[in-house]
Amino acid sequence: MTRQVVLDTETTGLNVSEGHRIIEIGAVEIINRRISSENRFHQYLNPQRDIEAGALQVHGISEEFLADKPAFAEICEEFIRFVEGAELLIHNAPFDTGFINQELALISDQPRQIEALCTIVDTLELARERHPGQKNSLDALCARYQVNNTQRQLHGALLDAEILAEVYLAMTGGQANLALGTVRARPQTRAGTGHRHPGAEVQLRILFATAAEQAAHEARLDQLDAHSAAGSLWRQP
Repeated sequence: MTRQVVLDTETTGLNVSEGHRIIEIGAVEIINRRISSENRFHQYLNPQRDIEAGALQVHGISEEFLADKPAFAEICEEFIRFVEGAELLIHNAPFDTGFINQELALISDQPRQIEALCTIVDTLELARERHPGQKNSLDALCARYQVNNTQRQLHGALLDAEILAEVYLAMTGGQANLALGTVRARPQTRAGTGHRHPGAEVQLRILFATAAEQAAHEARLDQLDAHSAAGSLWRQP
């Protein structure tokens, strides 16, 4: 069984070196290239500090909304149980891992590092390898792979993790979605932002071979038949 976890965070600001903190963690599980419709991790966090105006414009999560949310220390073990041992897929991984490692350091005299708990895969670097010289933001990848991100009016950790999961599977060869053809409603996550998660699973295109491609395939099998006494494996029952 191959277990992957797609993760995203929202923070009070851009620079972990300035003491900024995580305010939202979202993570989605992928098992054998199928996105789990049930097993996911999502938590808003009280950062116990102010949120920069620029960050607020990006994610729309206010200090008032977070006032009654738990601190990272309160959910740390639950979070670690969810991600430990998985291949962790993160877009621009150094940003998120830097913040996660800071949170771990703040609650322990002998802090754990997320890199010691998971294998980290940076999907931004993966996208740059596949599309050098092109834009490889999450929105750009959604457009390139026709992944629906119309509900992404503001950034949100769980929403972005769900979208990144779809993008990653499309970018690495497609997927068999666990919930094809189903509609899954998601509740509004933040009071006053008007920001909702998409109400339906993303439908990826199914491409069928053209008549010319089928003819070329049959011609190739004829060549294999001519060079093999047993014939082509593709034509054997």
